[in-house]
Amino acid sequence: MSDEKTGVAGYMQRAKEQALQNVEHVAEGVAAGSLSEGQLFRIAEAVGDRQLEELNVVDTTCGYCAVGCRFDLYADDEEVLAVRPTEDEDAPVNGISTCVKGKFSYDFVSSDDRLEQPLVREDGEFREASWEEALSRVAEGLGEIREEHGGEALGVIASSKATNEENYLMGKFARQVLGTNSVDNCNRLCHSSTVAALAQVVGYGAASVSMEDLETADCYLLTGSNTTEAHPVIATRIKQQVRDGSELMVFDPRRIQMAEYATQYSRTRPGYDIAWINGITRYVIENDLYDEAFVAERTRGFEQLTEAVEPFTPERVEELSGVPHEEIVSAAETLAEADSCVFGWTLGLTEHSTGTENVMALANLALILGHIGEPGSGLSPFRGQNNVQGGGGDMGPLPDNFPGYQDIADDEVRATFEEAWDCDISEEYGFYTTDMFLAADRDELKGMYIIGENAALSEPNVQHAGEVLEEMEFLVVQDLFLTETAEYADVVLPACTFVEKTGTFTNTDRRVQMVKQAMEPRGNSKPDWKILQALANRMGREWDYEDAAEIMEEVNSLTPIYGGVTHERVEREGGLQWPCWDEDHPGTPRLYTEEFNTEDGLAHLQPVGHREPAEGPDEEYPFTLTTGRVLYQYHTGTMTHREPGIMGYAGSDFIEIHPETAADHGIEHGDMVRVESRRGAVEVPAQVTERPGKDNVFVPIHFAESAVNTLTDEEHLDPQASTPEYKVSAVRISPVEGDPEPVIETDREAALDDD
Repeated sequence: MSDEKTGVAGYMQRAKEQALQNVEHVAEGVAAGSLSEGQLFRIAEAVGDRQLEELNVVDTTCGYCAVGCRFDLYADDEEVLAVRPTEDEDAPVNGISTCVKGKFSYDFVSSDDRLEQPLVREDGEFREASWEEALSRVAEGLGEIREEHGGEALGVIASSKATNEENYLMGKFARQVLGTNSVDNCNRLCHSSTVAALAQVVGYGAASVSMEDLETADCYLLTGSNTTEAHPVIATRIKQQVRDGSELMVFDPRRIQMAEYATQYSRTRPGYDIAWINGITRYVIENDLYDEAFVAERTRGFEQLTEAVEPFTPERVEELSGVPHEEIVSAAETLAEADSCVFGWTLGLTEHSTGTENVMALANLALILGHIGEPGSGLSPFRGQNNVQGGGGDMGPLPDNFPGYQDIADDEVRATFEEAWDCDISEEYGFYTTDMFLAADRDELKGMYIIGENAALSEPNVQHAGEVLEEMEFLVVQDLFLTETAEYADVVLPACTFVEKTGTFTNTDRRVQMVKQAMEPRGNSKPDWKILQALANRMGREWDYEDAAEIMEEVNSLTPIYGGVTHERVEREGGLQWPCWDEDHPGTPRLYTEEFNTEDGLAHLQPVGHREPAEGPDEEYPFTLTTGRVLYQYHTGTMTHREPGIMGYAGSDFIEIHPETAADHGIEHGDMVRVESRRGAVEVPAQVTERPGKDNVFVPIHFAESAVNTLTDEEHLDPQASTPEYKVSAVRISPVEGDPEPVIETDREAALDDD
């Protein structure tokens, strides 16, 4: 192999050299420092030995988180060989940046355990079947339940990893073919409280800003967001601005890496966000720091808000949230003095029984300061899955909304869809995701069709979820692998990865972007939309879509905010941000510049008061457990667990424990720790670190072996959004006898700090 490679191989060689010297963001630095040259850059040799014309090269959108990074993907007929970031104009969100997963983690596409043929259960065991047999079984199993118990006895869980077009059909299939409104998706487990809150306050349940605003803000308030590890490219944009002089405030129970860049970090008690947010709001109002003109002209409910925040005195705020008054004052004055500010959050704010109210409180604060609708200002929920904004919300696989957030209880709207889909649709809302499992427990839900969701690990209290799946009268799972959920199924249907099909994703700033096929589907797997079409036709309908572009044409005919979105335009213009009302509309990078999406055009301030978490610590369970992600893994690991390099660096979960807490319990770094809640127990190695507070512990969510959702609660849900309270569980900890486990979390922190 020569010292100087050319083409893509040369690019990969230079990328490693750069990573080893001055790391391109957190992810590549970690990758270069932790994964072997053979693991990461074998693709360079492979590409270097071929003529580029022998490869499939497509510009596409990443299938991991919802930042919406774009890049050129190089593949042959067998595997993904390389990812190369494109020029800035072709990648409006990320430019030349990618994270470690988006650049390197594609072994799952060609993994030996990919599902290549349908499976049917026979005598308690799976065997391969033809598509003809498998689809017949599904049609019969779902059809019998529909005929005997009605469509409302069936539930569909859609996939935020699938395309917009496919998710549109998932919602249509539920209502038109099965006759049920019980269709939902992973958004229910993460940002549904964001959607519910913002819909009431400002109108759209989505980010009001674009990436340009994130790159130009004078100030940031981040809460409940481990941005560097969950959204590395966004984190890099923010850190660049902070280095150039912007203010950054971080409010979080853990001293995450972003706190090292913050001009102010405040440690909060999990579950008490309303207290410190209302404390800031109270100080702003009391000291006339709010934007009087904006409040008077563009909001309503200010008097009620003033009354609601009055009880949040400095003493009460510190008692509840743990945030001292001087930090409340500092944050309030920084926010008031800033010319622009972006308020960013993720699941640390939403995955609570008070999640909707938490987001309302934050939106109230942004509004009274006038930090919305102007350049560099607005609300920015960072979305987790690649297409949870589009597929999980916009396309309407929801129990209460049609595509475009159109209420199914609205007679006029419902009539439009009944005519377009040639079916009757109930005005009654269906079950939300976790409610489906509770309804099945009551024998109200008898069959489920789960697409691309590993509910056996992602649902709260996984023991309960497993019992429900085990007892389900008929269960269909459509996925890439025989997941923990698929193990319970009667029929398993093999789906495709995002590199094996064409369609669109919508990212975290409402940007619709193209996804393009680079490889043929593995084995006899099929794109989700083709499976749905075949099954719909087998169950009495006549779907005849030629391709995903034709499905999008139907979407824009029924969905006003997507009215001007077509594949041709998205391809030509490099992405479109909704609302995009018609063919001549340019899209909307920034929402609410003139009015809010409410009946009167005003923002509706929503007063919220204090409410205790559903389960606080006590003498028996004295610690509060929070859960979340780490940089190298992704959700339940269906994709990343099949990447040897990543598994070599982050191959198991762990528990973060404060040094003083660890010493009090006789726990040392690497010791196995038993973590118990009222629902169960797990054992994980200890990472002794000052990241959490003394009364809190943290465990990631990525591994079936530890299955942290064994510990979480499925019953106490957000009353408006039905989001589980993943971020607050009362637990106790104790050391486990035996040899310490190898833990490299300290190395991870060092790598992050090198950014």
